[in-house]
Amino acid sequence: MNATLPLAGIRVVDITTVMLGPYATQMLGDYGADIIKVEAPGGDSTRKTGPQKEPGMAAAFIGSNRSKRSIVLDLKAATAREALLKLADGADVLVYSMRPQKMAALGLGPEVLRARNPRLIVVSAHGFDERGPYAGRPAYDDIIQGLSGLASLSELQGREPSYIPTVIADKTCALFVAQAVLMALVARGRTGQGAHVEVPMMEAMVNFTLVEHFYGAHFRPPLSPPGYPRLTTPARRPYRTQDGYVCVLPYSDRHWKDFFAHCGRADLQSDPRFAGQSARTDNIDALYSVVAQVIAGGSTAHWLAVFEKLDIPSAKLNRLADLESDPHLAESKYFISLADPLMGDLVMPGPPIRFDGSLPDVGLPPRLGQHTVQILEEAGLDRTAIDQLLSSGAARQHSTT
Repeated sequence: MNATLPLAGIRVVDITTVMLGPYATQMLGDYGADIIKVEAPGGDSTRKTGPQKEPGMAAAFIGSNRSKRSIVLDLKAATAREALLKLADGADVLVYSMRPQKMAALGLGPEVLRARNPRLIVVSAHGFDERGPYAGRPAYDDIIQGLSGLASLSELQGREPSYIPTVIADKTCALFVAQAVLMALVARGRTGQGAHVEVPMMEAMVNFTLVEHFYGAHFRPPLSPPGYPRLTTPARRPYRTQDGYVCVLPYSDRHWKDFFAHCGRADLQSDPRFAGQSARTDNIDALYSVVAQVIAGGSTAHWLAVFEKLDIPSAKLNRLADLESDPHLAESKYFISLADPLMGDLVMPGPPIRFDGSLPDVGLPPRLGQHTVQILEEAGLDRTAIDQLLSSGAARQHSTT
């Protein structure tokens, strides 16, 4: 790993599965942290999710577990739990996504971990704040989308409640987890002490959803129901052209004045419904309906040229399959190619953040238990103890044969 990266020298023990925790620790690993992924004997369930060239290395796992090392420990076994405690003794951060009650039952609660290593930062990513009646409930992305109000937003557009077709709760909460780790590391740099940091998914996603959608409910009494009209209008969408779609957002007074003038609708410039941002927001359905009607009369290329000339933000619509060939992403060399000795060539979306103009190199995702012996040796276990763990099944080492 590049010693010049911001998190070089930071060791993270990652006891998480599926998407939230793995995506958070992948981000930390991309920027230099040594991520030790602790897996049960069956491995992270995403190892079996999606297309795969090799058993246990499915697409969903590859997407959120690069730049890590894998150790298999069966935490039901006392010897494996003791080995984990040894790992935590030498770590900077430990992240887990089990329910807190399960960690406590294993004797691995934050108070135990930090009593042994006061500099350890323990981050628990779980469904709900422990001070509410939902504490201890299982939580997955769909559940949190429903409880946080996200799935109800489509009702404001006249549709049935629906989930946003990405694991937005998991991935957004992963950003909160990565942020929490970085804040705790900064604090430890001042105090020398670690911390126990809680990231409850429901509270994080309510915070995320209500930034704009609490809207008039900020006031008492409320000045309007929750829901930001510019975003909830059914007319807000990519606009159909004669040969495709265009995404455009006239926003300022100048944008709208120039758009109306170009379209030959100077009458709309003096329409009180569209005079200023407040009026446009109150009449957003009518405004965006005008945009849709006008744009339907020209080609995508025509409108992109017009909007570039008028300096109005716009873009073509990319489908998922278009992203690798997008000229901007191609020129910035965003996608990364990695060669794996067994799976062949892999392509991955790269880290988005540059430091001093450079993107970090990233590593391959690990096989299940690929680094078990190496990590146990680093934790200070002698060969006899390691062999006992392996022979009992409390730990497992990946075999290439």
